Amino acid sequence: METLKEFWLFLRTRKKYWLIPTFVLLLLIGFLIVATSGSALAPFIYSIF
Repeated sequence: METLKEFWLFLRTRKKYWLIPTFVLLLLIGFLIVATSGSALAPFIYSIF
């Protein structure tokens, strides 16, 4: 949680709000890869990318 707090403070002080959607997208893609790594859905997810 400390990392997220520091990241938010960085965004707020430097006014780099355009980084928020990029960060969220990276988190979603990472979660998708981790969640489907050992399942039967993995070949279908990898074909999307």
